[in-house]
Amino acid sequence: MAYKVNDSCVNCGACEPVCPVEAISEKDGARTIDADKCISCGSCAAECPSEAIEEA
Repeated sequence: MAYKVNDSCVNCGACEPVCPVEAISEKDGARTIDADKCISCGSCAAECPSEAIEEA
């Protein structure tokens, strides 16, 4: 199951460089995860300081 970014995102960008498949990008002042690219590894969720990334 892919991950998603919730409204707690503060757009710090900590998640983006740890994604091994480059599924994370910035859109409208927050990070988004492309569900088609996401491999559900959880690296982004572990790195997020605001706990804004959760399983979809």
